[in-house]
Amino acid sequence: MTVVDQPRQRSSHQTPKRIINVVGAVIVKDGKILCAQRGEGRSLAGCWEFPGGKIEPHETARQALHREIEEELMCDVEVADKVCTSSYDYDFGTVVLTSFICHLLNGTPHLTEHHEMRWLVPSEISSLDWATGKQCDCFPQ
Repeated sequence: MTVVDQPRQRSSHQTPKRIINVVGAVIVKDGKILCAQRGEGRSLAGCWEFPGGKIEPHETARQALHREIEEELMCDVEVADKVCTSSYDYDFGTVVLTSFICHLLNGTPHLTEHHEMRWLVPSEISSLDWATGKQCDCFPQ
């Protein structure tokens, strides 16, 4: 058997990256979009994101987003159109982010897990330090 014919062996220290399915809410109000800065003590602390979180095994993406916004921002949203799905590799795994346009139905967003929130027009969004680096590219400018 030549070197070329030998079967490839996987290194025992190479483990597949964990896939983490998450959702993000592009909450739109009066032409502005809600951006949230991740709080201290969390991965990617200080970076900006669209609020949201992990999809639980028993949930659809829309159900997860509705639940996450109620938990994180203490308000109710209508989950409208899907904007995009993107994946990002980190040292802790691969995050698969699906973002949806959302509209406030009841309540005002409150800080519970985030350090800061800002309502920005789409042209200002790219000025923030995004957790994904590309999250702001998921919606039309």
